[in-house]
Amino acid sequence: MLSQLSPAIRQYLVVTGNYWAFTLTDGALRMLVVLHFHQLGYAPLEIAFLFLFYEVFGVVTNLVGGWLGARLGLNRTMNIGLGLQVVALSMLLVPPEWLTVVWVMMAQALSGVAKDLNKMSAKSSIKLLLPSDAQGRLYTWVALLTGSKNALKGVGFFLGGALLMWLEFAGAVAAMAVVLTLVWLLSLVLLRQDLGRAKAKPKFRDIFSKSGPINILSAARMFLFGARDVWFVVALPVFLSQTLGWNHTQTGGFLALWIIGYGTVQALAPRLTGKSEGRVPGGSAAVAWAAALTLLPGLIALALMLGMDTQLSIIVGLLLFGALFAVNSSLHSYLIVSYAGRDGVSLDVGFYYMSNALGRLLGTLLSGWVFQWAGMGSEGLQACLWISSGSLLAATLISLKLPRDTQLSSSSR
Repeated sequence: MLSQLSPAIRQYLVVTGNYWAFTLTDGALRMLVVLHFHQLGYAPLEIAFLFLFYEVFGVVTNLVGGWLGARLGLNRTMNIGLGLQVVALSMLLVPPEWLTVVWVMMAQALSGVAKDLNKMSAKSSIKLLLPSDAQGRLYTWVALLTGSKNALKGVGFFLGGALLMWLEFAGAVAAMAVVLTLVWLLSLVLLRQDLGRAKAKPKFRDIFSKSGPINILSAARMFLFGARDVWFVVALPVFLSQTLGWNHTQTGGFLALWIIGYGTVQALAPRLTGKSEGRVPGGSAAVAWAAALTLLPGLIALALMLGMDTQLSIIVGLLLFGALFAVNSSLHSYLIVSYAGRDGVSLDVGFYYMSNALGRLLGTLLSGWVFQWAGMGSEGLQACLWISSGSLLAATLISLKLPRDTQLSSSSR
């Protein structure tokens, strides 16, 4: 049956399968690290520092990775990412006394490099598998890839919490390493060799975007993802575990269901933003959806300040935040692929996801520091939520500069 599909569809399925497998291990590993090291007595700021290199190297990787993808081909950068994730997982299989903060940070650094090579390669390749005039299908394919990835990341969160209870830390990491090795070997055989290689070898200075719309979208993306991670990465899991008394399976399961729902809405974003009526969104849609999202973190914080039911406020607020954030994220993911030039597409996409990684880095550090500084309870979560609203306001204002029409020229550099 697969042989009857077009070559583009077959390659899309290979890229998506790679991305799915990687995402499962990435989500599970993040939950494993947060819960395991919280269980060992690490403070929230110390847990945030475990992910410091993950995010720092993500910033660097997206810049350099886009350049490498244009020079070497996206098949190679994707396979390098899968291989590095296997190495990162293997680094955590050392004796427990070796699992110091520095060692785990080094393993997370490799995982960060791997994740952003994989993501940049997957997102960039979609641009090349469709004709330049197929904007509607491009939006649908990007939304499906992004939505399904995040739904599986949610499954990974649940998997991480469950594996920690079933197999303990070392057993869970070993199982993931074995499965991902098999996926990597299959990818080496199935992924097309010339995917994404630029006709002219780009110079290293080309890693920085010269496109105004891409620079604006990248700045908005940084604040958008900083707004999510400032309360979601460290503060929320620790709050659920420590303040609300949830166990590992409950915490991992809830966050997993949230991300699965978030991914589902991402996949449906084209319908929610007018594609069914024959329209593809532009900058004005990005402004409107960012503005709608800006109010939510502040409303959750107000509910906690006013003494409303804490558990209900968090659950309802998270569901609404997830739905609106999903549409914002899917819109951004489509716009960057639409704005990017076809030749050397990974340069534009890599620069954009560098800003994404920078936002996650700042959000992760603030999540641990602000939550600990403000009291590690309801007050700490409220402080993170107010910062989230401020960051979303910045993303909304920056998005006002985006072009209203997505139909840019085929070369955005």
